[in-house]
Amino acid sequence: MLNLKQLATIFLFILGINFSYSQLGFSHEIGVITGPVAFQSDFGVRKDFETNAGNTGIGIGIVHYINFAYRADCNCYSADTYFNDHFKLRSEISWNKTTLNHFGKWVDPSRTTAAADKLRAHAGEANNFDIGMQIEYFPKSIRSFQAFSYSFAPFVSLGAHYVSYSPKASTTYGDGNIANANNFYPFWEPGSIDPSGGDTWSIVSSVGVRYKLTPLSDLMLDMRWQYYFSNWVDGLNHQLDSNKANDWLVWLNFGYIYYLD
Repeated sequence: MLNLKQLATIFLFILGINFSYSQLGFSHEIGVITGPVAFQSDFGVRKDFETNAGNTGIGIGIVHYINFAYRADCNCYSADTYFNDHFKLRSEISWNKTTLNHFGKWVDPSRTTAAADKLRAHAGEANNFDIGMQIEYFPKSIRSFQAFSYSFAPFVSLGAHYVSYSPKASTTYGDGNIANANNFYPFWEPGSIDPSGGDTWSIVSSVGVRYKLTPLSDLMLDMRWQYYFSNWVDGLNHQLDSNKANDWLVWLNFGYIYYLD
Protein backbone atom coordinates (compact mmCIF):
# COMPACT_ATOMS: atom_id res chain seq x y z
CA MET A 1 0.00 0.00 0.00
CA LEU A 2 0.98 3.63 -0.38
CA ASN A 3 3.28 4.57 2.50
CA LEU A 4 3.69 8.04 3.97
CA LYS A 5 6.97 8.64 2.14
CA GLN A 6 5.43 7.83 -1.25
CA LEU A 7 2.35 9.93 -0.49
CA ALA A 8 4.50 12.87 0.59
CA THR A 9 6.60 12.59 -2.59
CA ILE A 10 3.56 12.63 -4.87
CA PHE A 11 1.88 15.42 -2.92
CA LEU A 12 5.04 17.56 -2.97
CA PHE A 13 5.40 16.94 -6.72
CA ILE A 14 1.87 18.23 -7.36
CA LEU A 15 2.45 21.18 -5.04
CA GLY A 16 5.64 21.93 -6.95
CA ILE A 17 3.76 22.08 -10.24
CA ASN A 18 1.11 24.34 -8.71
CA PHE A 19 3.78 26.56 -7.14
CA SER A 20 5.52 26.91 -10.50
CA TYR A 21 2.32 28.15 -12.11
CA SER A 22 1.64 30.37 -9.10
CA GLN A 23 4.97 32.09 -9.66
CA LEU A 24 3.72 32.98 -13.12
CA GLY A 25 0.82 34.85 -11.50
CA PHE A 26 -2.07 32.60 -12.51
CA SER A 27 -5.10 32.54 -10.21
CA HIS A 28 -6.42 29.68 -8.10
CA GLU A 29 -9.70 27.93 -7.42
CA ILE A 30 -10.52 25.42 -4.71
CA GLY A 31 -13.54 23.23 -4.19
CA VAL A 32 -15.18 20.13 -2.78
CA ILE A 33 -16.80 17.28 -4.70
CA THR A 34 -19.03 14.40 -3.64
CA GLY A 35 -21.43 11.97 -5.20
CA PRO A 36 -22.43 8.35 -5.89
CA VAL A 37 -19.96 5.80 -7.29
CA ALA A 38 -20.85 2.78 -9.45
CA PHE A 39 -17.96 0.33 -9.05
CA GLN A 40 -17.44 -2.21 -11.85
CA SER A 41 -15.48 -5.20 -10.57
CA ASP A 42 -15.36 -8.99 -10.55
CA PHE A 43 -18.39 -9.09 -8.26
CA GLY A 44 -21.68 -9.87 -9.96
CA VAL A 45 -22.35 -10.25 -13.68
CA ARG A 46 -21.01 -8.10 -16.52
CA LYS A 47 -23.55 -5.78 -18.19
CA ASP A 48 -26.14 -6.64 -15.55
CA PHE A 49 -28.39 -3.82 -14.30
CA GLU A 50 -28.84 -5.36 -10.85
CA THR A 51 -25.06 -5.60 -10.43
CA ASN A 52 -24.51 -2.02 -11.62
CA ALA A 53 -27.27 -0.67 -9.37
CA GLY A 54 -26.35 -2.76 -6.34
CA ASN A 55 -22.59 -2.23 -6.22
CA THR A 56 -22.71 1.51 -5.63
CA GLY A 57 -20.96 3.65 -3.04
CA ILE A 58 -19.90 7.20 -2.27
CA GLY A 59 -16.94 9.41 -3.02
CA ILE A 60 -15.66 12.73 -1.67
CA GLY A 61 -12.72 14.92 -2.58
CA ILE A 62 -10.95 18.26 -2.54
CA VAL A 63 -9.97 19.86 -5.85
CA HIS A 64 -7.64 22.72 -6.76
CA TYR A 65 -7.47 24.54 -10.10
CA ILE A 66 -4.93 26.71 -11.85
CA ASN A 67 -6.93 29.25 -13.85
CA PHE A 68 -4.76 30.44 -16.77
CA ALA A 69 -7.28 33.05 -17.93
CA TYR A 70 -6.76 35.38 -14.98
CA ARG A 71 -3.68 36.74 -13.19
CA ALA A 72 -3.77 37.09 -9.41
CA ASP A 73 -0.74 39.35 -9.22
CA CYS A 74 -2.41 42.20 -11.09
CA ASN A 75 -6.14 41.38 -10.88
CA CYS A 76 -6.22 41.34 -14.67
CA TYR A 77 -6.68 38.90 -17.51
CA SER A 78 -3.65 36.97 -18.74
CA ALA A 79 -2.37 37.00 -22.31
CA ASP A 80 -5.24 36.30 -24.68
CA THR A 81 -4.18 32.90 -26.02
CA TYR A 82 -6.35 29.92 -26.88
CA PHE A 83 -4.76 27.79 -24.18
CA ASN A 84 -5.23 30.39 -21.42
CA ASP A 85 -8.88 30.90 -22.35
CA HIS A 86 -9.88 27.23 -22.72
CA PHE A 87 -7.82 25.10 -20.32
CA LYS A 88 -7.50 24.66 -16.56
CA LEU A 89 -5.18 22.40 -14.56
CA ARG A 90 -6.93 20.40 -11.84
CA SER A 91 -5.26 18.61 -8.93
CA GLU A 92 -7.26 16.40 -6.60
CA ILE A 93 -7.22 14.39 -3.40
CA SER A 94 -10.22 12.08 -3.10
CA TRP A 95 -11.56 8.93 -1.48
CA ASN A 96 -14.30 6.50 -2.48
CA LYS A 97 -15.88 3.49 -0.83
CA THR A 98 -18.22 0.84 -2.25
CA THR A 99 -19.79 -2.22 -0.63
CA LEU A 100 -19.66 -5.14 -3.07
CA ASN A 101 -21.97 -8.14 -3.40
CA HIS A 102 -22.82 -10.74 -6.03
CA PHE A 103 -25.93 -10.10 -8.12
CA GLY A 104 -27.43 -11.70 -11.22
CA LYS A 105 -28.41 -15.15 -12.41
CA TRP A 106 -25.71 -17.08 -10.51
CA VAL A 107 -27.19 -16.04 -7.13
CA ASP A 108 -30.84 -16.20 -8.13
CA PRO A 109 -32.98 -17.69 -5.32
CA SER A 110 -33.89 -20.54 -7.66
CA ARG A 111 -30.29 -21.77 -7.51
CA THR A 112 -29.87 -23.97 -4.45
CA THR A 113 -26.39 -25.39 -5.08
CA ALA A 114 -23.47 -24.99 -2.68
CA ALA A 115 -21.72 -22.86 -5.32
CA ALA A 116 -24.62 -20.38 -5.35
CA ASP A 117 -24.69 -20.33 -1.55
CA LYS A 118 -20.98 -19.50 -1.47
CA LEU A 119 -21.47 -16.58 -3.88
CA ARG A 120 -24.39 -15.23 -1.85
CA ALA A 121 -22.30 -15.45 1.34
CA HIS A 122 -19.32 -13.59 -0.15
CA ALA A 123 -19.09 -9.79 0.23
CA GLY A 124 -16.39 -7.22 -0.24
CA GLU A 125 -15.60 -3.55 0.06
CA ALA A 126 -13.52 -1.26 -2.13
CA ASN A 127 -11.70 1.60 -0.39
CA ASN A 128 -9.58 3.86 -2.58
CA PHE A 129 -7.52 6.95 -1.84
CA ASP A 130 -6.59 9.03 -4.92
CA ILE A 131 -4.14 11.81 -5.61
CA GLY A 132 -3.53 13.14 -9.10
CA MET A 133 -4.01 15.73 -11.83
CA GLN A 134 -6.23 16.34 -14.85
CA ILE A 135 -6.25 18.89 -17.64
CA GLU A 136 -9.71 20.32 -18.30
CA TYR A 137 -10.79 21.72 -21.67
CA PHE A 138 -13.63 24.26 -21.92
CA PRO A 139 -14.97 24.66 -25.50
CA LYS A 140 -16.43 28.06 -24.56
CA SER A 141 -14.36 31.04 -23.44
CA ILE A 142 -13.39 30.92 -19.75
CA ARG A 143 -13.13 34.74 -19.75
CA SER A 144 -16.66 35.12 -21.07
CA PHE A 145 -17.98 32.64 -18.51
CA GLN A 146 -16.35 34.56 -15.66
CA ALA A 147 -17.92 37.76 -17.03
CA PHE A 148 -21.43 36.18 -16.93
CA SER A 149 -21.75 36.14 -20.72
CA TYR A 150 -23.38 32.73 -20.24
CA SER A 151 -24.36 30.69 -17.20
CA PHE A 152 -23.13 27.22 -18.20
CA ALA A 153 -19.62 26.16 -19.18
CA PRO A 154 -19.25 22.54 -20.35
CA PHE A 155 -15.87 20.80 -20.14
CA VAL A 156 -14.04 17.53 -20.70
CA SER A 157 -10.93 16.33 -18.88
CA LEU A 158 -8.18 13.73 -18.99
CA GLY A 159 -5.54 12.86 -16.43
CA ALA A 160 -3.86 10.29 -14.20
CA HIS A 161 -4.30 9.43 -10.52
CA TYR A 162 -2.11 7.44 -8.18
CA VAL A 163 -4.29 5.13 -6.08
CA SER A 164 -3.83 3.43 -2.74
CA TYR A 165 -6.44 0.67 -2.43
CA SER A 166 -7.36 -1.27 0.72
CA PRO A 167 -10.24 -3.67 -0.03
CA LYS A 168 -12.05 -5.90 2.43
CA ALA A 169 -13.41 -9.44 2.03
CA SER A 170 -15.78 -11.53 4.11
CA THR A 171 -17.97 -14.62 3.91
CA THR A 172 -20.66 -16.11 6.09
CA TYR A 173 -20.22 -19.55 4.55
CA GLY A 174 -18.67 -22.39 6.53
CA ASP A 175 -16.27 -21.24 9.20
CA GLY A 176 -16.15 -17.70 7.74
CA ASN A 177 -12.38 -17.86 7.21
CA ILE A 178 -11.40 -15.92 4.08
CA ALA A 179 -8.14 -17.90 3.92
CA ASN A 180 -10.14 -21.11 3.41
CA ALA A 181 -10.72 -21.53 -0.34
CA ASN A 182 -13.51 -24.04 0.37
CA ASN A 183 -15.67 -21.15 1.62
CA PHE A 184 -15.70 -19.48 -1.80
CA TYR A 185 -16.96 -20.20 -5.30
CA PRO A 186 -15.48 -23.57 -6.32
CA PHE A 187 -14.76 -22.59 -9.94
CA TRP A 188 -12.36 -19.81 -8.96
CA GLU A 189 -8.67 -20.59 -8.90
CA PRO A 190 -6.93 -20.65 -5.49
CA GLY A 191 -5.70 -17.21 -4.53
CA SER A 192 -8.56 -15.35 -6.23
CA ILE A 193 -9.35 -13.57 -2.94
CA ASP A 194 -6.72 -11.12 -1.70
CA PRO A 195 -7.80 -8.13 0.43
CA SER A 196 -4.24 -7.16 1.39
CA GLY A 197 -4.35 -3.97 -0.71
CA GLY A 198 -1.71 -2.15 -2.68
CA ASP A 199 -0.97 0.75 -5.02
CA THR A 200 -1.68 1.36 -8.68
CA TRP A 201 -2.14 4.06 -11.32
CA SER A 202 -5.38 4.93 -13.05
CA ILE A 203 -6.60 6.87 -16.06
CA VAL A 204 -9.28 9.45 -15.27
CA SER A 205 -11.58 11.04 -17.85
CA SER A 206 -14.71 13.08 -17.32
CA VAL A 207 -17.35 15.24 -18.93
CA GLY A 208 -19.12 17.95 -16.99
CA VAL A 209 -20.49 21.44 -16.74
CA ARG A 210 -20.09 24.46 -14.47
CA TYR A 211 -22.86 26.84 -13.50
CA LYS A 212 -21.89 30.43 -12.64
CA LEU A 213 -23.36 31.01 -9.18
CA THR A 214 -21.63 34.26 -8.18
CA PRO A 215 -18.60 36.19 -9.50
CA LEU A 216 -16.39 34.10 -7.19
CA SER A 217 -18.15 30.72 -7.12
CA ASP A 218 -19.44 27.98 -9.42
CA LEU A 219 -21.51 24.85 -9.05
CA MET A 220 -20.17 21.83 -10.91
CA LEU A 221 -21.63 18.57 -12.25
CA ASP A 222 -19.04 16.03 -13.35
CA MET A 223 -19.41 12.46 -14.68
CA ARG A 224 -16.12 10.59 -14.26
CA TRP A 225 -14.82 7.34 -15.72
CA GLN A 226 -11.77 5.88 -13.96
CA TYR A 227 -9.86 2.79 -15.11
CA TYR A 228 -7.38 1.13 -12.75
CA PHE A 229 -4.18 -0.56 -13.90
CA SER A 230 -4.92 -3.39 -11.47
CA ASN A 231 -7.57 -6.07 -11.09
CA TRP A 232 -7.11 -6.33 -7.31
CA VAL A 233 -8.73 -3.03 -6.32
CA ASP A 234 -11.86 -4.92 -5.19
CA GLY A 235 -9.88 -7.72 -3.47
CA LEU A 236 -11.14 -10.29 -6.03
CA ASN A 237 -9.40 -11.43 -9.22
CA HIS A 238 -10.88 -14.69 -10.47
CA GLN A 239 -9.74 -16.21 -13.77
CA LEU A 240 -13.08 -17.04 -15.37
CA ASP A 241 -13.79 -16.03 -18.96
CA SER A 242 -16.10 -13.26 -17.69
CA ASN A 243 -13.07 -11.49 -16.16
CA LYS A 244 -12.18 -9.43 -19.23
CA ALA A 245 -11.01 -6.11 -17.75
CA ASN A 246 -9.40 -4.51 -14.72
CA ASP A 247 -11.57 -2.80 -12.13
CA TRP A 248 -13.10 0.55 -13.04
CA LEU A 249 -15.76 2.94 -11.83
CA VAL A 250 -18.17 5.68 -12.82
CA TRP A 251 -18.51 8.58 -10.39
CA LEU A 252 -21.16 11.32 -10.61
CA ASN A 253 -19.72 14.36 -8.85
CA PHE A 254 -21.54 17.37 -7.48
CA GLY A 255 -19.15 20.17 -6.59
CA TYR A 256 -18.76 23.69 -5.29
CA ILE A 257 -15.82 25.76 -6.62
CA TYR A 258 -14.58 28.99 -5.06
CA TYR A 259 -12.22 31.47 -6.78
CA LEU A 260 -9.41 32.40 -4.40
CA ASP A 261 -7.93 35.24 -6.47
